[in-house]
Amino acid sequence: MYIEHYGLGGPPFQLTPDARFWFDSRTHRKAMAYLGYGLAQAEGFVVVTGEIGAGKSTLAAHLLAKIDRARLNALEIVSTQVEGDDMLRLVAQRLGVAFDGAAKAALLERVEVALEDEYRGGKRTLIVVDEAQNLTVSALEELRMLSNFQLGGRALVQILLLGQPEFRDRLAGPGLEQLRQRVIATHHLDAMERDEVEAYVRHRLTVCGWAGRPDFAPAAWDALYRCTGGLPRRLNQLMNRLLLHAAVEDLDVIGREAIDAVADDLEIERSRDDNEPALPLNAAPEVVEPVRHEPAPAAPFFAPTGPVDDARIEALEARLAEQEAILRRVLTLLIDQAEYANAPWDQTSERRAGMERRFHAV
Repeated sequence: MYIEHYGLGGPPFQLTPDARFWFDSRTHRKAMAYLGYGLAQAEGFVVVTGEIGAGKSTLAAHLLAKIDRARLNALEIVSTQVEGDDMLRLVAQRLGVAFDGAAKAALLERVEVALEDEYRGGKRTLIVVDEAQNLTVSALEELRMLSNFQLGGRALVQILLLGQPEFRDRLAGPGLEQLRQRVIATHHLDAMERDEVEAYVRHRLTVCGWAGRPDFAPAAWDALYRCTGGLPRRLNQLMNRLLLHAAVEDLDVIGREAIDAVADDLEIERSRDDNEPALPLNAAPEVVEPVRHEPAPAAPFFAPTGPVDDARIEALEARLAEQEAILRRVLTLLIDQAEYANAPWDQTSERRAGMERRFHAV
């Protein structure tokens, strides 16, 4: 709905990684520098870690959009909760190697031949593995064995591992010493800094044809950073809902109040999804003393900003119910629009008039 309302050419804050929306933040610029160095070495492992939503998949999408496919054959693997033999089959599948019923030794030989053929054709092979924190030790070991393949003293394959912070602990654990010795570059993606949030939001909107409407009040940028911690995915989630809220309320300028209201609603939804008591964004966190040195409860998705107030909770619940009713009416309009598009010509005028009356009612 907000795409049409503000005249955008598409969804600017989609959660699916898209290289068009690449934003050159400080931490992503460093990551690309490490990736460039690692790829120049043409061997071993490059490791990039980051919190959930820090932009690892977007980084990979940007890298794959920039590489010269005539010189580098990139194989992407996302299904990582597999053992070693299945990892080998996934690589074979990406290479176009038949593996049905083949014994492991025969499959390894076929994969090596395929890699050699790529190399003789002027291509190196890069295996990009996302969600690496889910890899088993046997899968990691299988990848290490693939990195041993050489032709004329040159490595046939290089491997990029993208994972959450716990993957660093996995690499430091027992049984992976040989793999650690093959890591030639590593970088940890941090969240964006406070002064980068405005440029990030404006960049993504501009990619989708934003002409300055809606605009943002000066206080909006601090509020967006406070509510998301500068993590791109959290910022995308909040901005998606915020633009819908702004369209429903017909806002031309988005300020701190609208951001806090939408962030409160998201926090209530998150709490309900987790079967936890609903706690608004601006509620002060309860101080819980650790017992027997156990960790305190995790912080909420959006950071709290103020005191708890019963009236405030009731107002939030009322606003949430109102927004749900509006969304239901919007969905009804969309269904009507689809029916209107397929209606006979003699019915279109009546349908259009009905849709306009209901739209103004919304």
